Amino acid sequence: MAISDLLSVADVILDVSAGNKRSLLEVLSDEAASRLGRSSQEILEALRDREQIGSTALGRGVALPHAELSGTHPPIVLFTRLQRPIDFDARDDEPVDLVFLVLWPAGGGKGILPTISEICRALREPQSLRRLRLAETPEEVVELVRQLTVPGPDVAREET
Repeated sequence: MAISDLLSVADVILDVSAGNKRSLLEVLSDEAASRLGRSSQEILEALRDREQIGSTALGRGVALPHAELSGTHPPIVLFTRLQRPIDFDARDDEPVDLVFLVLWPAGGGKGILPTISEICRALREPQSLRRLRLAETPEEVVELVRQLTVPGPDVAREET
């Protein structure tokens, strides 16, 4: 399932105030819990467990916290831009201000890996990050993500 199919205007939260990684994960867990009808504590624990394996910060100010949750629920992707960057234990020591949260059903096959890969590919270009940081509305963010993740003509030809 493509990111553009999972991310809507309602899934974009701009100018979030979080003082640290813990408070950001709490905000994201609360938001995801309200959408999934699940306990925010359950989601928070899954995200913390994943962070204990290693930081999900990608570098260049981007983090991609993710987890698989038990049960049957739709996959969820949230995009958050922070008011002020926070430490997220990134390898490049850059503070994080752009965050994509991905939650996937544990029995959902390999769907989470292609989704995470698609996000990573879309964010390779510094210009893409700059545009996400400058977007003024959730609509702009969704349109930008759609543009960044739509395969170009060369990809479409290779698949046919």
